[in-house]
Formats: sequence, structure tokens, C-alpha cells
Amino acid sequence: LKHSEFSNRKELPHTRNTTAMGSFFSHPTGMEVVKKNQEYISEMNKIKMERWIQMHFQMKERETAMQISRARELFYWLASFYVVSTVGLMGRFRTTKRPGTLAPIVPLSFVVAYYADLAYGTKIHRIQAEAEMIMHNEPELLEWPSGLPTVSEIDSARLDIDDKIRLHPHQL
Repeated sequence: LKHSEFSNRKELPHTRNTTAMGSFFSHPTGMEVVKKNQEYISEMNKIKMERWIQMHFQMKERETAMQISRARELFYWLASFYVVSTVGLMGRFRTTKRPGTLAPIVPLSFVVAYYADLAYGTKIHRIQAEAEMIMHNEPELLEWPSGLPTVSEIDSARLDIDDKIRLHPHQL
């Protein structure tokens, strides 16, 4: 072939130059694309799961903060009631001189002490430590009655409810 004929000739796909960019061999094969897609999907699922775990952790933190704030609010009310009751009972004791008049102070003291410990003491930490001990040493206490429900059990229960609704719509 002459030089002019060589430059005008079009190359067939199987005779392409394999060293140039954009050539046939520089494109990823189908398996490489699938593998990269699987890696990408796996990474996205991992990120999604981490976000889900973090979200639930933050929700649990907020629930715990709400429980502590409720305990503190209840403590304020109980402590106020305790102080007013104690002053009233002491005044009543001065007039009657009967020791039985002071008897309600004892159980009220225990209730106020419990809520003071829950609201401002270490009761929350002791409860968490006890829960961790149960999880590590007594996992059988955490099992659900009859085990975890299966998909077929859930579907069966749903179908039973649907049948009851269909047969007796006025009873539900």
C-alpha cells in the first residue's frame, strides 16, 4: 500500500491501536464494571448502616436525657411536698406530742431519697452497669417468649386478622 492509501483506509474494530487512550482495551470490561458497582453498593450500604446506627444511638441518648429530666422534675415536686409535709407533721407533733404523727416522714424520706439518687446521683450508672452484667452473664433472660417471630408467622397472623375482618366486620 502506498502512504496515501494507508492514511485513507479505515481501521476495523479488531485492528485498533491498543496503546492509544480511548482504545478498545482502555475501556473497562463488563465484569470490572459489575465489580466496581458491587463495591460501590457495598460501601453505600455500609455508610447507610452506620448512619442508621448513629441515628438510633442519638435517639436513645435523647430518650435517656428525657428520662433524667423527668426524674429531676418529679424530684422537685416530691421534695417540695416532703418539705411542706414535714413542716406540717412537725407542727402537728408539737401540739399532740404523739410520735405516730411523725410516722409518714419515714416512707416519704425513702421516696425522696430514691428520686434524688435517680435525678442527681449515680443510680443511672448503676442501672446501666446492671444491664451490662445481665447482657454478659445472663443472656437467657433476654430471650423472647417463643423466640423471634418468623416471616411466615407474621404473614399467617396477618391473614388470620384479614379473615376475621372479612367474616365479622362489625366486631372489630
